Formats: sequence, structure tokens, C-alpha cells
Amino acid sequence: MSASEIITREVTSWPGVEAGPGRRGEFGFRVGRREIGHLHGDRSAHFGFPKAVWEELYAQGRVTYHPVFPDKKGWAARRIESDDDVRDVIALLRLNYDRAATRG
Repeated sequence: MSASEIITREVTSWPGVEAGPGRRGEFGFRVGRREIGHLHGDRSAHFGFPKAVWEELYAQGRVTYHPVFPDKKGWAARRIESDDDVRDVIALLRLNYDRAATRG
């Protein structure tokens, strides 16, 4: 399976997650009206995090600036190049899923 297939299979197994194509060619994951992240094929994932969370993830080398918002902390990107990247993209999506699920 491809990286996006592995990620999609895992993330859509979580209660309440819906997935599908977006308006700009991305494939997004939502909990209710809230997007928890999206994929651009098998090569990258994009997320939005609270600034403090983003800063911690950035310091750990797990995310970088989003290419559309290169100066804005909070908007994040992650390259997908290895099995470790696939696992971490799933973990990052889970981080947002857990936040969305607690908000209701």
C-alpha cells in the first residue's frame, strides 16, 4: 500500500473521522466540521496546531512551516519520505483528532 493509503486506512478507523477530496487537490480528514489535517498525495501532509503545540513540534523537527503560510506559526507541513514519516503523520493527525474529539 502507498503512504496515503496506509494513513487513510488508519485515520478513517477512528470514530467520527470522515475523509475525502478537498477544493485544492488535497485529501482531508475531518471530525465534524473541523479538519484535523490533509494529504497531498504520498509526499506531504499539512496541519493546523495551536502555536504552543506547533513550536514544540517544530523544535522536535517533526513539522516545518506550511508552504502557503511560510511565516505563520501554527500552520504546519510534514514531508512523507519513509515509513517513519508515515507513522509520525498518523501520530500528528491523532494529536489533532484527540483535540477535536474532546471539544465535541
